[in-house]
Amino acid sequence: MAVSRRTVTVLFADVAESTPLGERLDPESLRRVMSRYFEAMETVLESHGGTVEKFIGDAVMAVFGLPELHEDDALRAVRAATDFRLALADLNDELERELGVRIGVRVGINTGEVVAGDGTGGQKLVTGDAVNVAKRFEEAARTGEILIGDSTRRLVENAAVIEPRDPLALKGKSQPIVAWSVNAVIAEAPGYARRMRTPLVGRERELRALREAFEDALSGRTCRLVTILGSAGIGKSRLTAELWSSLDGRARLLYGPCLPYGNGITFWPLVRIVGMLGGDEGVHEELGDADDAELIADRVLGAVGATPVSSAGGEMFWAVRRLLEEAARRQPLLIVIEDIHWAEPKLLDLLEYLAGWTDNAPILLVCLARPDLLDERPSWLGGSQGSTILRLGPLTDAESELLLSEIGGEWELDAEARARITEAAEGNPLYVEQMAAMIAEGGPADAIPPSINALLAARLDRLPSAERSVLERAAVAGKDVTRRTVLHLSPQDEHADIDAVLLSLVRKEFLSARPGREDAYRFKHVLIREAAYAGIPKRLRAELHERYGDHAAGTAAGRAGELDEIVGYHLEQALRFRAELGPLDEDGRNLAQRAFELLASAGRRALERGDSSGAANLLGRALALEHVESPDRLGLMIELSEALYGAGRLSEAQSVLDETTAAAEATDDPRIRARSKLESAWTQLHTWDGTLDPLIALSDEVASVFEATGDDAGLSRALTLKAYVTFIRCRMVETEEIVERALRHARPSHRWRLLHVRVATALRGPTPVTEAIARCEAIRTENDGDLRLNAFIEGELAVLEAMRGRFDVARALAAEAQRVLQDLGLTLVRAVAQHNVGVVELLAGDSAAAVDYLRGACNTMEEIGERGNLSSYAGVLARALLDEGEESEADHYARLSEETTLAEDILSQVLWRDGRARLLCRSGDLGEARELAEEAVTLAEQTDDLNLTGSALATLGAVLTAANDVSEAAAAYDRASALFERKGNTVSARHTRELAGDRALRS
Repeated sequence: MAVSRRTVTVLFADVAESTPLGERLDPESLRRVMSRYFEAMETVLESHGGTVEKFIGDAVMAVFGLPELHEDDALRAVRAATDFRLALADLNDELERELGVRIGVRVGINTGEVVAGDGTGGQKLVTGDAVNVAKRFEEAARTGEILIGDSTRRLVENAAVIEPRDPLALKGKSQPIVAWSVNAVIAEAPGYARRMRTPLVGRERELRALREAFEDALSGRTCRLVTILGSAGIGKSRLTAELWSSLDGRARLLYGPCLPYGNGITFWPLVRIVGMLGGDEGVHEELGDADDAELIADRVLGAVGATPVSSAGGEMFWAVRRLLEEAARRQPLLIVIEDIHWAEPKLLDLLEYLAGWTDNAPILLVCLARPDLLDERPSWLGGSQGSTILRLGPLTDAESELLLSEIGGEWELDAEARARITEAAEGNPLYVEQMAAMIAEGGPADAIPPSINALLAARLDRLPSAERSVLERAAVAGKDVTRRTVLHLSPQDEHADIDAVLLSLVRKEFLSARPGREDAYRFKHVLIREAAYAGIPKRLRAELHERYGDHAAGTAAGRAGELDEIVGYHLEQALRFRAELGPLDEDGRNLAQRAFELLASAGRRALERGDSSGAANLLGRALALEHVESPDRLGLMIELSEALYGAGRLSEAQSVLDETTAAAEATDDPRIRARSKLESAWTQLHTWDGTLDPLIALSDEVASVFEATGDDAGLSRALTLKAYVTFIRCRMVETEEIVERALRHARPSHRWRLLHVRVATALRGPTPVTEAIARCEAIRTENDGDLRLNAFIEGELAVLEAMRGRFDVARALAAEAQRVLQDLGLTLVRAVAQHNVGVVELLAGDSAAAVDYLRGACNTMEEIGERGNLSSYAGVLARALLDEGEESEADHYARLSEETTLAEDILSQVLWRDGRARLLCRSGDLGEARELAEEAVTLAEQTDDLNLTGSALATLGAVLTAANDVSEAAAAYDRASALFERKGNTVSARHTRELAGDRALRS
């Protein structure tokens, strides 16, 4: 076995208080005691598949998972420990009779990743922290106690009776370690539980096929054999349970599992079936006065007794067949044999015999197996009449999501976790369940659950070394890999066999050939790829990643920057594993420099195309690399802050800028200092508390620096900040003038911000709706594929279309804007789109829908700590809540708007007064309501936002009407409707006229 990384279970057992024992016994007697102890221990350990690595004084160390991994290695270790506790009782009785002594043993067991070797040259079989922790558990255990770690507990808790110990302070560990004490093990129980009561999802076709097979067996009074073939956890047992439930008592169930190891397992399923028939007495009763009843009973019971009689196969097979025939004549049988991929050849012979020779008896024999069965027995049921193989494939994404909904009552999962589970589980119900359980326990969403890792690692371990090596190299490339890549990562002397190996991996369902690509393959399951990758030693991982990076760079020759992100990732991984193995040499530092340059280049391109989340990831990773020298490091940090800002991660952006500003002050580069100040101002814009004059002053200050240094991009960004501040002050015409100047200096990646401001001024300013729509459409036509800008335009167009009553068009535009911004991961601007949808619904008269969208926008802003938009959004939400009659919540959001607004944010100042005035009007406090409404009108009239002023006047009209000041109310309504008409907001104009008419009628 070559050196590899693998997850194994390590067991340490030591004789407790051996020193006093040595004082009492003569050395020869002590040697006898210890030899018999070691012999008994070794026998038990090896019977459960453990490998005894060494004896250390009085201690025994054994490894479960070497030389071959098993999916139940942790459970095997725990079963071995509990069995030895029983064996020790017998040994102690003997020792007490012979020498007058008894010995006690303490056991520690831990599961974890180790580096495994082949033991040659005196080297250790396994090394790693998992070994040290197992030893520490053994030392902390009480006499007779079995202590296990939490990683082992997760793999055995369904089959073990355990109780927690207080966290242990172990030598060499900085934090206390959780441990569990094993009291007993439940016979035959699997290490992890399956949810057999969850409603069956999908599988209608397969269930129908099983029911038809049963009906065929019933009508033909014959034996039908169906083999359900599928990977571990795909739902074979659950499907069979559903079949049994659906038969509703029309058949008698007999069940027998095949065991993966142990003594007397050849006919273990038959042992269980005989037990379900009632044992000796039940067998005789089933046979009754049938011909040869005594001979049949003798042969069957002889095969399943405590000391099985190995009678001739034909005679025993005949007896089993006759017994089942007699039982089936009383009532049809459903016989389920589980896990026949573990079955001994003789049991498989028996099953094939039953399928071919059973006569005049209705029996449905259902065998459950993994695809491994066909590797061991390729001819299984080949052409047998009355026998079929039913292959279970993965669930669809929709079915997986339905399954998650079914189990969601027990494990609460957010949308992100559900999406991760659906993607990673790829339709395997067990994977869905285990990942949900792990995340619900607080485990990482991107890790493989220990139970699934054990299943996959054991399956991988059974591959021939050549196939395992190819699969590992493919795993380095990712989920998709080409033959060319595998060849590049493989030694020259293995190239001739690569095609045969790849085809074998496809046949064994580790890989699948990608349609339409003869040389392209995909891992059958993403978790197979992750498990294969986890088994590669870090030194080899580093080498393969670097080779793959060079290979990818070669394929992109002549296409500058196209694969920088991919090449940079692989060099970054190579560097990571090198660093984990020891200090970097000169070659390693050169590798770090290459990775830095590639990731930085890819990050800048992501920023240019508007992928803020991707840019933040790439730039952050580049800056995190050590042993790198870059004269533009501060510039890169500024761009990282810009990316974080765009992704809505405001506090992180500010943290980066604080560091950058401090470093920039120590430089003699005025441009860097100016850029740092400017980006800091952009981030603070959304959390600003005070007058906006300092931001205008700062914009002018840094603009002069950028003009002097010829930095057009910096100048444009400074002017853009000034435009935003002017926009907040609701001076739309002045804002447009600043935007025009900024556009003359803007680089492509920043034009979208300016064009968005231009679109926003078309919506908010005095430009009539039809002209504003035409302006937005013209900008959209000119847009050079910037998805952010298109989404912004569509969001603003949605509101404009709603103003003229085209609500279907408006909703379609708003929905598309939300979808695009969601895909781009732009948290901040996605909330802007949600707000626009809310405004559309308010105009459409659906205040309930408006509340949902507006509340979502407000929640997002509060989560990321943004105040600038929150103040206005909260004001609009208060209006929608009032329309819904939710006065208490409306008051909360009106006050939130007041608390978060800037003195110069005229929009928010008007909106919170509008909301408070309406609330006071409803409560009868008309004096204060009128005062606030008039203040709102006065503020709005300072702007060129016609809709804002019209809305303030409409609120004043409502307050005046409530106060029976009919003439002034009518004047306010008339002015409001005139402003709405001037803007082209026909919906609000009509609504205002209707309010005025309704109030007049009431008066």
